[in-house]
Amino acid sequence: MPIGVQSIIAVGLGALIGALAPAVGEQMKILGDLFLNLVQVVVLPLVFPLIVLGIARMESVKKVGRIAGKAILYFELVTTVILLIAVGLAKSTGIGKGAPVGAADPKDLESLDQGINFHELILHAVPKNIFAAFSEGNLLGAIVFALLVGVAMAAIGEKAAPFASVLDSVATVMFKVVGYVIRVAPLGVLGFLSYDVAHYGFGNLRSLVGFIAVVYAGLVIVIGVLFPLIAAIYRVRYVQLLKSIANLAGIAFVTRSSEAVLAPLMGKLEAFGLSRSTTSFVVPLGYSFNTDGSVLYQAAGLVFIANAYGADTSLPALLVMVGVLVLLSKGMAGVASASVVVLIAAGNSIGLPPEGIALLLGVDFIVDMARTGVNVIGNALAAAVVDSSEKRREAKDGRPHEATADATAHDDDPRETDDPGPEPRFAQALQKDDAR
Repeated sequence: MPIGVQSIIAVGLGALIGALAPAVGEQMKILGDLFLNLVQVVVLPLVFPLIVLGIARMESVKKVGRIAGKAILYFELVTTVILLIAVGLAKSTGIGKGAPVGAADPKDLESLDQGINFHELILHAVPKNIFAAFSEGNLLGAIVFALLVGVAMAAIGEKAAPFASVLDSVATVMFKVVGYVIRVAPLGVLGFLSYDVAHYGFGNLRSLVGFIAVVYAGLVIVIGVLFPLIAAIYRVRYVQLLKSIANLAGIAFVTRSSEAVLAPLMGKLEAFGLSRSTTSFVVPLGYSFNTDGSVLYQAAGLVFIANAYGADTSLPALLVMVGVLVLLSKGMAGVASASVVVLIAAGNSIGLPPEGIALLLGVDFIVDMARTGVNVIGNALAAAVVDSSEKRREAKDGRPHEATADATAHDDDPRETDDPGPEPRFAQALQKDDAR
């Protein structure tokens, strides 16, 4: 039975268990936690060698800088447009007016950070101990260190070949482990849905249905209008891209964790035809700086709270909200409950009380599923756009693009190529799993 079908069945069973037997549903969370632990234990051992190899195989450090620059510029432009869409939609619908803010309990926020320390964020990105960074799951720190190692390997050339071979083997093994982990994803789905329904229930759903509707409508506009427009400009086959990652977006939706599909997402994108170097660099970077679904939620949440407390929502005030979120949303890397923390920090910055944010926590799991799924789609599109841009540039220069060269090699026996790498074999395995 395909993983997608198993996950749908798990959703139904989880909802039933959570609704009919809440005590059992609360205990089922251990299945979800075990699944996420399995995912997280393999993410950095896989992402690190892929980034290092991807950068080391680029023909110049200049290309690394160019791809990084394109990715960061894309992230900034797209997230800013999404923030404007969210603020406009929330303002026009008037969500939050008359909301029962008196029912909010600020104690719900006591376990969360009340702001983002940019000094700590910078130190987080440049860890003093890479092994500690790995043990803490510091993805941003691992990316920065992998960037340095990849550039160094490219600089020393052939002398780095033995180390590259070791990293190649590590990535191959980790991809195999990921294949095993994804097979148990439906159990994680069952555990999370049972717990969510049992623990949160739907008590606040009626009073916050407008907020939920605006967030979902905004996300539909993003994936149904904005993303197709971007894809058309860069000649990305958007519908085919969505089909290729649909199962992974579904798993991220239910588990509320984009990390759960990070490794297989890169394999799917390479099977779609994207360059290994681009994918292995842009996707992990996007997990830290390109949270499209999350920024839409944060913008809608700020307008909701402003309306609930009768705060200023004039055009200048809304533009200030957008500006604050543009800055704070890039500080989400490595922060637990990142979207809520950014919402608190942004609210504090513009004088909104945290009690309103506490009100949103009652339905956070409902919107968290959608924003997480959109984050995955947004990062897949970002990688495709950057890769398409590189293809155009190399076509003008008269050089074959990496993905094209790889595809040619795959037509023959991959063992006969000089450097087949682990990703093509993993991509083929994913296609076989989908067929089954």
